[in-house]
Amino acid sequence: MKTPATYADLIQVPDHQVAEIVDGELHAAPRPSSRHALASSRLGFALGDPFDRGRGGPGGWWILDEPELHLDSEVLVPDLAAWRRERMPEFPDTPAFTLAPDWVCEVVCASTENVDRARKMPAYARQGVGYVWLLNPLVRTLELYRLAEARWLLLATHEGTARVRAEPFDAVELALGPLWGEADHE
Repeated sequence: MKTPATYADLIQVPDHQVAEIVDGELHAAPRPSSRHALASSRLGFALGDPFDRGRGGPGGWWILDEPELHLDSEVLVPDLAAWRRERMPEFPDTPAFTLAPDWVCEVVCASTENVDRARKMPAYARQGVGYVWLLNPLVRTLELYRLAEARWLLLATHEGTARVRAEPFDAVELALGPLWGEADHE
């Protein structure tokens, strides 16, 4: 039997890679591509104003880029994560979060998609994360999942330049085109 990876193993990974421990196994991947970074940044910005900062929307969330999550023996780094302020009323001063987020978004690419789907999604389910979004900038899709009875329920798959209302942020319409680097014409 293989010895589970530790945080000491994780910190040995070079800085130009993103490292995580999922199911006791160390996973390292290259830093995100420019399309990946654009999609993640634009999504964080689109959700941040109405939900984190409360401008033009309901507020009530903390939304972060690439937070390090220490959840039991797993160390996960989603591209984006959010906590409802009712669950995390004060923003902690910490290098890593031990409270599972309410929502995560993984921007999938060829090098990470298998780990995101087959390893990280089950880990998020075990930790009780309520929603997972999988954003794929190469095929221009957004998949929405909700946790239901410890399993992921696919709510919808949106593509292209659609304008969508996506749980748990469905109070505000989200334009997908800008996530792929296109202008929002509405």
